[in-house]
Amino acid sequence: MPSSPIILWLRNDLRLLDNPALFHAVQTNRPIIPVYIEQPGGPNNWSRGSASNVWFAQSLRSFANTLQGHGSKLIIRSGSATEVLRAVTQESQSDTVFFNRYYEPYERHTESKVESLLQSVGGKLQSFRGNVLLEPWEIQTRNGQPYKVFTPFYKAIQTTIQAVQPYPAPTQIISPDQWPNSLTVEDLGLETGLEWESSMMQHWISGEDHALKTMESFLREKLENYPDGRDIPSRPFTSTLSPYLSHGELSPRKVLHSLQSMLVETSDPATIAAAETFVRQLIWREFAVHLLYHFPHTTEQPLNEKFSRFPWNSKPDDLRTWQRCETGYPIVDAGMRQLWQTGWMHNRVRMIVASFLVKHLLQPWQDGARWFRDTLVDADLANNTLGWQWVAGSGADAAPYFRIFNPVLQGEKFDKDGEYVKKWVPELSKLPSKWIHKPWQAPKEQLQYAGITLGTTYPEPMVDHTFARERALAAYNSIK
Repeated sequence: MPSSPIILWLRNDLRLLDNPALFHAVQTNRPIIPVYIEQPGGPNNWSRGSASNVWFAQSLRSFANTLQGHGSKLIIRSGSATEVLRAVTQESQSDTVFFNRYYEPYERHTESKVESLLQSVGGKLQSFRGNVLLEPWEIQTRNGQPYKVFTPFYKAIQTTIQAVQPYPAPTQIISPDQWPNSLTVEDLGLETGLEWESSMMQHWISGEDHALKTMESFLREKLENYPDGRDIPSRPFTSTLSPYLSHGELSPRKVLHSLQSMLVETSDPATIAAAETFVRQLIWREFAVHLLYHFPHTTEQPLNEKFSRFPWNSKPDDLRTWQRCETGYPIVDAGMRQLWQTGWMHNRVRMIVASFLVKHLLQPWQDGARWFRDTLVDADLANNTLGWQWVAGSGADAAPYFRIFNPVLQGEKFDKDGEYVKKWVPELSKLPSKWIHKPWQAPKEQLQYAGITLGTTYPEPMVDHTFARERALAAYNSIK
């Protein structure tokens, strides 16, 4: 009598390489039924956003094709994970579910409900560490507490990740005698057909194959320039791996292993230093997961409780002006346009536009986090929460609130010649570099030559920097 199949419950782990749940399922020599469940959104509007939906739809198609090439099939369902898994196990006469663990509050709650369901019917559940280098509970301070400061966390985790080894991709996946019914990707309604979606995805190719190609290209061609180039938004020296890591098409363990393998073959100090800089960013991602796991309330509430008293000046019109790229500060508007057009924004510019929203405009950081969640193809709840709380001064290891970025000086420092601004705000492209980050100070003849009429072809600054800085510091002083 053939053995019953294993249900492989997939979420943001649509990959063959370094997929522990898949690897261990294959090792049983039992048939495997890969199942993806599109679940209702979680609480507090932290469900997957519009840009991620588009990416994920294409990722599902890509992974379905990959499975088909390995003699398998992706079963797609929609609804409550507990109810769908109950139905699939009954339909396939399966008593076992394998999955990789996730650490977002809603996902943890769902996993707990699935475990209770399977136990109630005598089923078996096996979960694995598939999407982080270390479990959030595996690293703690000497006092047995979660870390809240990155540098000691970084030092502690380094000692445990010296030689990681990804799980190999299977060459074949045993199919069941009969497949359960499946929806199509189109049935999930992840794509709306708007021109914005197709325009955004012209900048990306989703799927595991391209994730690996992007990683290899970065390590081979860009890593050497990463330490200095990653802060210059007009230069292509960031890894652009974040969407693939966020959607689980690439695992951090695979990235780290590839870095480590490369370092074995080189003694070049510059390459070694560049690799260390990049590994630090991978571990920052781990730090975000660590914090979200231990402090799940931080998706909505500040980690630093005194910021719960902060006098935010919530104004929907100001938020919309920022969202519409009409702040009058070129580096801010350029970043917001890059986000809208490509679903991605350079990390240095993310800090600048976030600081502008929460400090120049005194808008709640949660509003900015929701906008990023909806418009970023690499939207990740842990990273997004950590980043916005860091900028707002209310989170772990946060930038001091009184450190208020001057958008003009930030532009002049990181976009010296205005290449980034000229690309995304082309109406300013004829303005000399001296004025590109402060067009309101340019002489009239320069504005006329460049074809710029402030307030018409490009907006005046929506707020004066000096006034905004003093207002933000007064608000901060009120809660000290």
